[in-house]
Amino acid sequence: MSGEWNFIPMAPGRTPTDAGANGMKCYTESFPGNRTFAEFFAGIGLMRLGLEQAGWECHFANDICPDKFAMYKDNFPESDDHFRLGDIHNLKPQDVPTVALATASFPCNDLSLAGMRKGLAGSQSSAFWGFCEILRGLGSRKPPIVLLENVGGFLTSRGGADIREALLALNGLGYVVDAFIIDAERFVPQSRVRLFIIGHQFNDGVLDPQRFYESPVRPRLLADFIFSHPEIEWSIRDLPDLPKRQITLRDILEDVDPNSKIWWSEERTNYLVSQMSERHSAVLKVLMGKRAWSYGTVFRRIRNGRSMAELRADGIAGCLRTPRGGSGRQILIKAGYNKVQARLLTPRECARLMGANEYKISCPLNQALFGFGDAVCVPVVKWIADNYLNPLADRLSLPFAQLA
Repeated sequence: MSGEWNFIPMAPGRTPTDAGANGMKCYTESFPGNRTFAEFFAGIGLMRLGLEQAGWECHFANDICPDKFAMYKDNFPESDDHFRLGDIHNLKPQDVPTVALATASFPCNDLSLAGMRKGLAGSQSSAFWGFCEILRGLGSRKPPIVLLENVGGFLTSRGGADIREALLALNGLGYVVDAFIIDAERFVPQSRVRLFIIGHQFNDGVLDPQRFYESPVRPRLLADFIFSHPEIEWSIRDLPDLPKRQITLRDILEDVDPNSKIWWSEERTNYLVSQMSERHSAVLKVLMGKRAWSYGTVFRRIRNGRSMAELRADGIAGCLRTPRGGSGRQILIKAGYNKVQARLLTPRECARLMGANEYKISCPLNQALFGFGDAVCVPVVKWIADNYLNPLADRLSLPFAQLA
């Protein structure tokens, strides 16, 4: 059934709004092209890279962070023509051109399991409502497709109340919705689980909900959420199998001279090792005992009030994070021949872990690490575009009468 559209009916007695399931009334035939997009919370532009690789064209971008914009501009020199630097709440609908797709990788700070879990009412993640206000203000120019991206914790934030509220808000703006989860480790050697939501305005009717089933991109927790919320106007699509990753952590590493100053001193390395639990120390000893070099990554975490170093040695890096206050920076371990070395991952290695191999980097270390740690994985976005967004966009080129 790959590529077919499956739907879950609405709650008994619920009728589609003129802006919802009859969404063809929400836009006109005047869209300038069927693969144009505006990116909100654009960051350093990795959402754009993925979409452009799938044939999309950026007509507008917005972000609040000057440091991210500096990296964005380095890679997209024409960005002064379409990038608006500032708070989304201060944008005006007339600033946004007419496009087919709007993307929003809104802040995860209040939704992440690592954060305070204040939800969509938090000072950062509440920016989602600014995005909704822009869509509302666009009126008949509202993009027929939207794509949201955030951490997996969005699904459980405030017991599921936040995602329910967000999806109902999209329904109210005229979009039926779909949700799925992808771990970037299927594409790159980095474990990075993200929740994606797609909303669109196509009126495709309602099919038997029994055709919907749990799948790798809709694990049980998400599948249960979908089934238990019939009040949400869903549009669930079967998606093809995710690819199998072809590379490991070793393949993305730079060739750094063993005597380079970026390798930590013996004293600093030994201190890192001393912060490992007995279990992680045992793994490191096995790696050190081999007659070959092995690589792993380490994060420092606070466990029971003390800093602990946790080693991952399965060929996959942990999830890149934003280094606030010096924390969240991922450490590379090189072990073998009864030796161990440690250093931070380089910006180029972080770019490769995000699938942005050729990304231009000319900024300081922490600025680069912040930019990549707060971005989306390029090949994941391209896969979503190829398998989901492009088929939707192709429908925009059909005669209007065929869509109604």
